[in-house]
Amino acid sequence: MQMDRNHALIRSEVPGLAPPRRGKVRDIYDLGDCLLLVATDRISAFDCIMPNGIPDKGRVLTALSLFWFEKLSFVPNHLISADPVDFPGPARRFADVLAGRTMLVKKVRPVPVECVARGYLVGSGWKDYTRTGTVCGIPLRAGYRQAEKLDAPLFTPAYKAEQGEHDENISFERVTEIAGPETAVKLRDWTLELYSQAANHAAQCGVIIADTKFEFGLDGDRLILIDEVLTPDSSRFWPAREYRIGANPPSLDKQFVRDYLESIGFDKTPPAPVLPDDVVMKTREKYLGALEQLTGRRLG
Repeated sequence: MQMDRNHALIRSEVPGLAPPRRGKVRDIYDLGDCLLLVATDRISAFDCIMPNGIPDKGRVLTALSLFWFEKLSFVPNHLISADPVDFPGPARRFADVLAGRTMLVKKVRPVPVECVARGYLVGSGWKDYTRTGTVCGIPLRAGYRQAEKLDAPLFTPAYKAEQGEHDENISFERVTEIAGPETAVKLRDWTLELYSQAANHAAQCGVIIADTKFEFGLDGDRLILIDEVLTPDSSRFWPAREYRIGANPPSLDKQFVRDYLESIGFDKTPPAPVLPDDVVMKTREKYLGALEQLTGRRLG
């Protein structure tokens, strides 16, 4: 197991298992009919992986995903177990490191569509609106201000690009071509309902979910929710008490890292710079804060 100077897990290594496929954050071990997903502490921004990680980040991502999988169980998901007892033998030998950041999940055929739900006009959506009056090609009424709540949440899908490439915003018609009419409708409707139920829960916890993204896969011919769910990596979380229309609110997610990189003029191409210790620790605080506010739980 490779750790950095802040004791963040950068790479997992499990002797006895085939080498994993490494995503931006997860190390994915193929076990044949299922997968072992290890959420490392790596952090990416602008599609670039930072050289150092955020301690406990992988544990936060896993804890939040498990919480939402249970709370939003009206949609079936890929989780088999997060108990190290159920992991393959070689992985159980590293239970002290893998516990809390690892899930055993079904191996499915991913649908190559990133399903984005937007409830507020911010980020790339705000930039799109100020230029064209639309968000991802969807016309909006005039008069919105930055960070304002939309009249109704939007489904703005994107085509999942290969690693290292940028996702491409696509129309609902294109989703239909990719996934078929029935699946496309389910992707849209489930995305918006998942977002709605999660946003309602978060509001009771003093958190605004401005936007988020979901991924789905086919377990045979059954559509299920996969990957991570409603984490600070896949969502924009705002403390409700600090929310103001007309400005980009402070966040409980990795926007803090993006803002830092923008402030030093990072050109958004690899190699990424090492994050200073104060940025690492402040980001960690934000991730832990999101977990505690949304679930009422702290990491053990």
